[in-house]
Amino acid sequence: MIDIMLFLLVFFVMIALKMIPSSGLIGHLPTSATTESLPPTKVLIEIHQNGTLMVDEQVMNIESLKAKLRPLAQGKTVVTIAGAATVNMQQLAEVMDACRQSGISQIGLATRNAK
Repeated sequence: MIDIMLFLLVFFVMIALKMIPSSGLIGHLPTSATTESLPPTKVLIEIHQNGTLMVDEQVMNIESLKAKLRPLAQGKTVVTIAGAATVNMQQLAEVMDACRQSGISQIGLATRNAK
């Protein structure tokens, strides 16, 4: 009986950890006074200060990002874009364009709550 309970505990812990989106290395998200909770993210796109894009801990360019997102656009995939506070608006617009060109319509921006 204890074995089954231990197995279930480990199973639920592993599932709960998998549901938490990876946070990567971005430490300074922009702030917003009107932040809202986003639906669970299926894809997290990170834009680093130097312009590097990362998805699932893989460095990508815009074209490879589009190729990765196209198969995911069939369902209701939620994409969250997280970027450092100093990310160029042009970089953000390019990533959002790539998402929309790939068929993704649910895009969220990760921010910290302004205190």
